[in-house]
Amino acid sequence: MLEGLMIGLAAAVTPFNLMMVVFGCVIGTLIGMLPGLGPMSIIAIMIPVAIGLGDPTAALILLSGVYYGAIFGGSTSSILLNAPGVAGTVATSFDGYPMARKGQAGKALTIAAIASFAGGTIGAILLMIFAPALSTVALLFHSAEYFALMVVGLSAIAAFAGTGQVGKALMMTILGLMMGTVGEGALSNMPRFTFGMMELQSGFSFITLAMAMFALPEALFLVMNPARQAQGESGKITGLRISREEARSIAPVIGRQSLQGFFIGVLPGAGATIASFLGYAVERNIAKGAEQEEFGKGSIKGLAAPETANNAACTGSFVPLLTLGIPGSGTTAILLGALIALNVTPGPRLMTDQPDVFWAVIISMYIGNLVLLILNLPLIPYIAKILAVPRNYLIPFILFFTLMGSYIGQNNHVELLILVGFGVVATILRFADYPLAPLLIGFILGTMLEDNFARAMQLYQGFGFILERPMTLALLVLAGLLVVLPSYRARRARKRAEGVADGD
Repeated sequence: MLEGLMIGLAAAVTPFNLMMVVFGCVIGTLIGMLPGLGPMSIIAIMIPVAIGLGDPTAALILLSGVYYGAIFGGSTSSILLNAPGVAGTVATSFDGYPMARKGQAGKALTIAAIASFAGGTIGAILLMIFAPALSTVALLFHSAEYFALMVVGLSAIAAFAGTGQVGKALMMTILGLMMGTVGEGALSNMPRFTFGMMELQSGFSFITLAMAMFALPEALFLVMNPARQAQGESGKITGLRISREEARSIAPVIGRQSLQGFFIGVLPGAGATIASFLGYAVERNIAKGAEQEEFGKGSIKGLAAPETANNAACTGSFVPLLTLGIPGSGTTAILLGALIALNVTPGPRLMTDQPDVFWAVIISMYIGNLVLLILNLPLIPYIAKILAVPRNYLIPFILFFTLMGSYIGQNNHVELLILVGFGVVATILRFADYPLAPLLIGFILGTMLEDNFARAMQLYQGFGFILERPMTLALLVLAGLLVVLPSYRARRARKRAEGVADGD
């Protein structure tokens, strides 16, 4: 391992490769900030550029920098505009945007930058240490375990519901699952629930749905509520630094979610999205009293958890890609295609046959996260000033990026009609106090859940896989606990409050 690290370090610190790290990080960050242009789109565009470099190491360093740079920068639009264009930063908006509404946009961006850096850096260190061993762990997960893992993700919906809103959250999750069934089914290529519309054959676009659930209702709220100011009480950007007490508060969160996010990222098919949702759910469930009530209203822990987890998972996703040749997400599938085009065969022999490629990418991840921190922290005061833009300019700005992001995602004018329709419905649901996050979680996880469930049912000819595979059963039991635990805690708190009232 030490010899491999030295080979990777020598390859990564050449002037040209360092320039590729910086270039990839800058491009990724800028694209991540724009809703609608996620890492998949820009990596696909950058593949001809990377192949043109001729050097597989430099090409992979460039594409990797674009990938984690986009995840790093994706928090900006989530925090400032409530417009998460990347699935992995949806959970960031749950507490990041309320912080921005309170006039703490600078602090929110600082916490996001620090959490992203810590998650990515710890993930890179864990990748160095555990990559060979974790490749065998990833092989233990089959379709049955992935189905159970998706159920665990869905069971965390209680964490995204306010007090007494678990029923509403469950209804919204089911609606999201139903929307995920539109298009071609897992068992056949026949379209379903498309009402004869060719445009719906591939299903609803995540970007369109994310914009409709978060960005468009926000613009409509600004129009309908003139008293709602763009930056709390004032347009001044203050409080860019975090206090020592706040740093101590988020340090354990960053430590836990770096580990959890990385190990979730190692599992092919899991990725940054599930890691960010589970990270948020875990931290909310273990928080106590007033801290738990603060989640969803501007909690610094609620912001640090998904930002740490999604960056750590982004790094972890390179384990199955490089050691097994299995893409863990759509983005790493594109990276796999780029590797093959560069005549690099990912798999168990990559570490021995081409150690310079394997270890140089890992070393470059650490350097890249340092570059991202240096690039982003000085720019926070200027980025945060987006919220100081007068409301009559901010609304067209949000609407422009919302419509552009939706159209670019599918290059289809029907997406704009779907966006407006869902946006109006989402606004009504917000007025009725229904949480929108569970709908998006159900939509994102529903397709993966159905695909893996169908494969498991075909392989085991029924539900026998639940009992035949102990890991599947353990994950399903964990999912049950995640559903029951919040209700139990709420009931216990209610009984305690009643006991205090009787004592008075």
